[in-house]
Amino acid sequence: MKKTFYYNFFPTKAEEEEAAKSGSSDLNLPVKRELIEIRDFYPPPEADPANPWKIKKIVNNTDVLTGKLVLLQNDVFEHIFRYWSLDICNQVVKGNKVYTAVWDLTPESNPIQYQNENTYFGKGPRDTYILGWLDVVRNAKVKSRDEVGLYWDQKTGTFHLKILRRGV
Repeated sequence: MKKTFYYNFFPTKAEEEEAAKSGSSDLNLPVKRELIEIRDFYPPPEADPANPWKIKKIVNNTDVLTGKLVLLQNDVFEHIFRYWSLDICNQVVKGNKVYTAVWDLTPESNPIQYQNENTYFGKGPRDTYILGWLDVVRNAKVKSRDEVGLYWDQKTGTFHLKILRRGV
């Protein structure tokens, strides 16, 4: 199921009555935003075993120094939230962290799993999201300008990450 934001521009009856009681004819109420599910016309495509990396990103200094990989809202909605329940997505959208596991598949012969307080998924500034990956950065020696690939593996319920290309 796809997730999207529903924007409600109309006040409720109670809000209209409250404005009428206060004598205000101007309803300057904030627009409400709610996360909802919509049915997919087509099921999400299966991951290609040869190239499963749905989200690709060139790492910047902030991603490395803070240990927080910043992801765009569109990527998160298309490639992560689509596989999660609405309840878990709502927790993240409201600012809560969801602790998860990250598999670093960079050493192909010996993948490493990270699962601790530094490994989480949460809301970032503005319309971004954050994957806590501090231990991956330290152990894999991730540097600015490295390209990483990421996807959510719905079979294992974990993130899979790989350094696709080292920066110059």
